[in-house]
Amino acid sequence: MSLTQADAQAWNSELQDQSPQEILAAALDRFENLAISFSGAEDVVLVDMAAKLGKPFRVFTLDTGRLHSETYRYLEKVRTHYGIKLEVTFPDAAATEKLASEKGLFSFYVEDHKECCAIRKVGPLRRKLSTLDAWVTGQRKDQSPGTRVEIPVVQIDGAFSTPTNQLIKFNPLASWSSAQVWQYIRANEVPYNELHEKGFTSIGCDPCTRAVLPNQHEREGRWWWEEATAKECGLHAINVKK
Repeated sequence: MSLTQADAQAWNSELQDQSPQEILAAALDRFENLAISFSGAEDVVLVDMAAKLGKPFRVFTLDTGRLHSETYRYLEKVRTHYGIKLEVTFPDAAATEKLASEKGLFSFYVEDHKECCAIRKVGPLRRKLSTLDAWVTGQRKDQSPGTRVEIPVVQIDGAFSTPTNQLIKFNPLASWSSAQVWQYIRANEVPYNELHEKGFTSIGCDPCTRAVLPNQHEREGRWWWEEATAKECGLHAINVKK
């Protein structure tokens, strides 16, 4: 299925006031070759919703090789809790070895996080998405002050579409707040990453994620040494205005 920008905007207008479950159901109904992106944080809400819909669904995750041990345990817990196949994608070994050999294991503290993320996250994601027609993310408008406030619930993914493969991106939780996510997790007894109990809100790689203080914005724990309004690793590059 190929959509024009007008088609995507019309579909977004149709879906934007519907519940995340309804948006997710619409995505699963229209696209067979679709997968939910699960990062090991609160994206689990989408997995839980999909499981309750009773429709076939796929879930993939990116193993950067630098995740917290708690996150690895959590990925396995979700896999067994829902009885799903968790499709794991890894970075290119040669590119990872080259970066570590030439610049060490913590070059992102000296330069910025983009090169490391390009190798450990964006490259593997691009490879995975090239095999799909659509994907589902747990992005929310309240997650980033500079890059996510305008995300739609459905869009043509201009960052990862190719001339031969148009990719559609769904963001069913776009209009939800962090409080709504956690209300759902508690009400439905959904498993969550134990790092959340240690003050971590937005969870990424171990060297680039830290706990935040009360009332700090959740993204302040990511790449804290960089500009606060540009905290994207490249997975959602379509959000960043040039």
